[in-house]
Amino acid sequence: MTGSARRSLLGRAAATGAAAGVAGAGLMVLGEKAEQALTHRPDSYVPARALLTLLGRHPGDREQPAGWNSAMHYGTGAALGALRGVWAVTGIRGAHANAWHTVVRLAFDQTVENATGVGAPPASWPAGEQAVDVLHKAVYSVATGVLADRLLAPVLASTRGRTSH
Repeated sequence: MTGSARRSLLGRAAATGAAAGVAGAGLMVLGEKAEQALTHRPDSYVPARALLTLLGRHPGDREQPAGWNSAMHYGTGAALGALRGVWAVTGIRGAHANAWHTVVRLAFDQTVENATGVGAPPASWPAGEQAVDVLHKAVYSVATGVLADRLLAPVLASTRGRTSH
């Protein structure tokens, strides 16, 4: 396969993965709302404040910019969905890929939230909040992964060997 054909396939896979990521983010948000209805946990506006900080604004802890929360959820969903789409087309698929993708999603969110100074390290959170965050990110990653794996054949999976070296 030529370099340009490979790049084209990777680009289409990233776009398909981004769409899967938006759908996964939507399912994650619905799950969060259902969980909050049961637990009475309030909305978190840390994602919105992180995005606004990245854009050069400095929101206070009392600001509750709901629209910016949605932008961060769906924007991150699309960006990391693009990664998952590339994984799917290159043969990084299934339950293992979904678990790894959950870790990527958690790491991305925490890196952005803590690097901007609007979040707190997860180790400082109560255990219940940590569990809820992992659960919601797992819902995102599994939904995104199932869609990406279904929509994208592993046509760029390497056949060069069974070891990493």
